[in-house]
Amino acid sequence: MSRHFTGDTLVIASHNEGKVREIADLLGAYVAHFPSAAQLHLPEPEETETTFIGNAELKALAAAKASGLPALADDSGLIVPALGGAPGIYSARWAGSDKDFSVAMRRVETELGDGDPAAYFVCALSLAWPDGHIESVEGRVHGRLVFPGRGDRGFGYDPIFVANGRDTTFAEMDPDEKHSMSHRADAFAQLVARCFGG
Repeated sequence: MSRHFTGDTLVIASHNEGKVREIADLLGAYVAHFPSAAQLHLPEPEETETTFIGNAELKALAAAKASGLPALADDSGLIVPALGGAPGIYSARWAGSDKDFSVAMRRVETELGDGDPAAYFVCALSLAWPDGHIESVEGRVHGRLVFPGRGDRGFGYDPIFVANGRDTTFAEMDPDEKHSMSHRADAFAQLVARCFGG
């Protein structure tokens, strides 16, 4: 039996401000307050799991227990089948300690070479309560990579990703358009249906 979220405050277990803004936009109709892990000075746990859902659950549970409030974590990344699934769960790590995604995008381009540009984004969401209960879902959006990257909206690998059926990259899209069809939107639709009475 899934558990419904009934409070007015949900900790976003992330230090990535772009991600925190997107999550607040997507859940604003259901939750009043979204303090981030960074604002609450919560440490970032080491991501030691081997799946997106495993890492999302680890981060959500750590933030819920540290804050005493329900917490939502996302673990997302880019999967390029021609690169054996890389960068996958290491998507953020490819950007280095400075979180410079221009470095990560150049690495994808270099390693892919003339390979198949098919790719997809995965977003795992985990909602954890301080008592240890967790609800998790996973969303995806399929598309292809384009080089050089285009657009200055979004974050991460958005400038090099074009979703199937579209001509613009995620970084060129109006945020509302991206929210309507992204991997994160897919995951949030599932989470809302399960935990927010959507």
